Amino acid sequence: MPTIVALVKHVPDTWSTKSLEDDHTLDRTSVDNIIDEINEYSVEQALRLRDENPDENYRVVAVTMGPAQADEALRKALAMGADDAVLVSDDALAGADALSTAWTLNAAINTLEDVQLITLGNEASDASTGTLAGLLAEYRQLPALTELHQVELSGSAVKGSREDARGTWELEAALPAIVSVTDKANKPRFPNFKGLMAAKKAEITTLNVADLGIEAIAPTTTVTESSKRPPRTAGEVISEPQPQDAAKKIADFLAAKNLI
Repeated sequence: MPTIVALVKHVPDTWSTKSLEDDHTLDRTSVDNIIDEINEYSVEQALRLRDENPDENYRVVAVTMGPAQADEALRKALAMGADDAVLVSDDALAGADALSTAWTLNAAINTLEDVQLITLGNEASDASTGTLAGLLAEYRQLPALTELHQVELSGSAVKGSREDARGTWELEAALPAIVSVTDKANKPRFPNFKGLMAAKKAEITTLNVADLGIEAIAPTTTVTESSKRPPRTAGEVISEPQPQDAAKKIADFLAAKNLI
């Protein structure tokens, strides 16, 4: 049975007040943790592609890496309609950075059969690196269509649309492939009561590093210093009767900041 993998992440609530631990890592224990909102969009794309292609008999498997409580993010994906879920949890993975996370998730995906598509959000709200799709593409040697707001399957290919400051781009790649989506993609569906109850009782496959047949990779990056963002201050207002005088002052201001 062909598989669509929907990667999700358990993160501190976007609206919570975030703080750092003494080792400069994000404090994840004193705030509510939920499925990353952008992952609800990527799960929605996986479910929609499954539902729009019934003849292909796709199944959607939600996958995450994190502590035991990260199963909450998986249960949200199951409540939305995912068929199965896999949690990779191991103390050896604590403090994992983007490279080690991608390597571990790649090994987890390898435990699934006939993976044709991997969906994920364009960037996580806790780290905002936006690198996971590219790293997985390198590890798996697959094409990655990133920053999409529309996705569709067409035979043995995946197609999508990306918007940026230069216009709209129509992208296409042969399956298997990887896609990352933005919050401009189809809005996530709301789980119904039946889905919520089924997700609560669902059995989640839990794997550790040994189960994956790999060794945990030590983080390749470490934060050695951090400081709080300074409070916002009022900006400088430039107001001149003559436009040319205002333009000169703006140019001088930018030059002083080495911005031109």
